[in-house]
Amino acid sequence: MTDLLVIAASNGKNLLLAERFAAAGRAQGFSSEVLDLTAVALPLFTPRAMAAGTPAALAELQAQLSAAPRWLICAPEYNGSIPPVLTSAIAWLSVQGDDFRALFNSRPIAIASHSGGGGHTLMVALRLQLAHLGAHVVGRQLVSSAAHPAKDESIADLVLRLSQLAAL
Repeated sequence: MTDLLVIAASNGKNLLLAERFAAAGRAQGFSSEVLDLTAVALPLFTPRAMAAGTPAALAELQAQLSAAPRWLICAPEYNGSIPPVLTSAIAWLSVQGDDFRALFNSRPIAIASHSGGGGHTLMVALRLQLAHLGAHVVGRQLVSSAAHPAKDESIADLVLRLSQLAAL
């Protein structure tokens, strides 16, 4: 079982950041792995796509997410908000079953970004969406850029805070 699932919502700088978080998790004794959402074969969520049937990749994604007790999401800022790959995945996951919050409810989640656009509006939008879904979002977040790269001690601290939140 994976103790810490680090979700990357891009295959660029945020995937590299996700790898750093997974390594920090392993250094703190967690079984950590990275989930690259850009490699998951999910179509864009639309009512028409939903009517066409559940994508085959969704069951495996849902199982992987369900099995991990804590998540850390690394996402770039897209036009001041959440990247489409993450929004679409959350939409697909939220229409599975009778309770759209079931996968997220009470789940400890930390958020981070490497963004050329600042990343702060992404953090607000993502925090609001995750809280709406019932997740327990860690109070501290990490925003980095080329000018202000993520520090190892900040990454380690966010993993530690996530583990403490999960222990509550």
